Amino acid sequence: MKTLKNLGLTILVSLSVQCFAQTTNEIKNTSSLVANAYPIQPIPIRNIKITDKFWLPIIKRVQEKTIEYAIAKCSEEGRFENFLIAGGVKKGEVKGKMPFDDSDVYKIIEGASNSLISSPDPKLEVLLDSLIGIIKIGQEKDGYLTTWRTINPRKPPADWVKVVDGVRWEYMNMSHEEYNAGHLYEAAAVHFKATGKRNLLDIALKNADLFVKTFGDEKGKILAVPGHQIIETGLVKLYEITGKEEYIKLAKFFLDHRGDPNKKENYHEYAQDHKPVVQQDEVVGHAVRAVYMYAGMTDIAAIYKDKSYREAVDKLWHNMVEKKIYLTGGIGAKHEGESFGKNYELPNLTAYNETCAAIGSIYWNERLFNLTGDVKYTDIVERTMFNAVIPGISLKGTEFFYPNPLESDGKYTFNIGACSRSGWFDCSCCPTNLIRFIPAIPGLVYSQKKNTLFVNLYMSNTADVSLDSHKLKISQETNYPWDGKIKLTVTPEEAGQFTLKLRIPGWARNEVMPGGLYSYTEKSTANPVIKINGKVQDSTIKEGYFIINRTWNKGDSIDLELPMSVREVTASKKIKENQNKTALEYGPLVYSIEEADNKNIEDIRINNKTSFKTQQQPDLLNGIYTIEGTTETKEFKAIPYYTWSNRGIGKMKVWVKK
Repeated sequence: MKTLKNLGLTILVSLSVQCFAQTTNEIKNTSSLVANAYPIQPIPIRNIKITDKFWLPIIKRVQEKTIEYAIAKCSEEGRFENFLIAGGVKKGEVKGKMPFDDSDVYKIIEGASNSLISSPDPKLEVLLDSLIGIIKIGQEKDGYLTTWRTINPRKPPADWVKVVDGVRWEYMNMSHEEYNAGHLYEAAAVHFKATGKRNLLDIALKNADLFVKTFGDEKGKILAVPGHQIIETGLVKLYEITGKEEYIKLAKFFLDHRGDPNKKENYHEYAQDHKPVVQQDEVVGHAVRAVYMYAGMTDIAAIYKDKSYREAVDKLWHNMVEKKIYLTGGIGAKHEGESFGKNYELPNLTAYNETCAAIGSIYWNERLFNLTGDVKYTDIVERTMFNAVIPGISLKGTEFFYPNPLESDGKYTFNIGACSRSGWFDCSCCPTNLIRFIPAIPGLVYSQKKNTLFVNLYMSNTADVSLDSHKLKISQETNYPWDGKIKLTVTPEEAGQFTLKLRIPGWARNEVMPGGLYSYTEKSTANPVIKINGKVQDSTIKEGYFIINRTWNKGDSIDLELPMSVREVTASKKIKENQNKTALEYGPLVYSIEEADNKNIEDIRINNKTSFKTQQQPDLLNGIYTIEGTTETKEFKAIPYYTWSNRGIGKMKVWVKK
């Protein structure tokens, strides 16, 4: 990790000492507040060591290259300088082109903090302290923190941000003051958990207290809701740390008053403000705003045991997965408004599928799993991770996709390139969102409820687990997703009875995705097999799991074999664009055909005469398995979708003509 001096920020280091001025207020241990709301809790990142050949290189690439790269880019574009100008340390106009540029700094800190949890790095921790010191300089005395407004409220960095009086909270739909705050709170919560330091947390709490004083339906407060949602989940994180009820009440207030015609501004469908949230039953508008809001709604449903919120969340989820989701797990079909389209409107070439939306979908589905334990939510998480999130970052770790289309003609662009990866964007939300998410992946592997351990995802690792009555170590050894064989070793401190629930992925249960929008052309007759200490067990799958309740002894082993083969996928007849087309999958991976491997990509057909075989390619695209297809005398090669566009601009298809 380069120093701040290497990044041209020498002046900032000396100023950053302010960040160590800690408040003396103690933070009580209140983590059970939200834990009690969600029956299932993830095993913490710090308890898990990933050793996986697939995921570990991706995580380490972000830790060792992408974080540093993004800090350098933020430095070049004045992200840090804005805090200094806002604080009066430097002179100048606001740098950058977006009103939410501050949030990129917060997301980098969140991702780096997650990295510190799994991979302690004293140099990185010092660097974060310096960045936090810079942030503190830009905060106003009453806690306000959005640098562009502080620098010059009459001159926003983007011309689509309206200014009339040049005051705070003006044109909230696009000012992103609350969006910036939400990412600040999310970052502060993770940084506090990672380091125990309060330097960023105190900045966040001071800002949150200002929001509590400013917004509400009481006399003298502003009756308004956020334009771009995420402050709601951020407030929940602060509530979890502090136990301060004002934070959770404000989160609920912001949600309760969407669709309220009496509030300050109305944002309509674009920002899910067309009706009260408990009456919404169709996912509409800006996809990232939507899934962040649905995650917040799920928090409220869990914490308040609110039936109306829970019912609304369920209806929205069903609409998304049954009518508005891509095979990859991507969401948000339209470039216009970065939005969901109509039901079954899922174009391939012009698909938007913003990387941020995929990440937001995972945050939402993870909450739904923690609330219910239903395997369908983890099926969406896994599909989205492999096929809608990691395609957003190149194999080098320094080029990115903002949209993720399912087809490329090598030419099409719409504002943001859809055919080739970019080293950065004026709107750099996706690169920094990848940074905050990918180092947190270990926290998705295992979950716990009382004396039950859920094995959600398959990747090589070792983990320390504390159930209600038992402590144990568990390890996985696997070559997943290239191979369906997984070996787990269970080592309890003392022999004892508890339950393991091993998720059987939807693709291994002949289900492409919950909801039936896609189906396999042929049903596989091969069934998953499970052995304990070498002995084959009853392979009955219950609610998507192998459930094993027994007395476990040190060194007990489980061998799980998920049958993997090339599968053809057919789309619902209601998706007009994909009629008479087929997509290919292998295990959890969606495949694509790319021009780099296939000269006449338009001539490729897949039909009942096509034969397939998989081929290990250790020297291709960081090591992959390809699908080699033969239709009569014509041959083609398919690669995992997440690896496309790493060899230059060219044509690509996920859905191939029959």
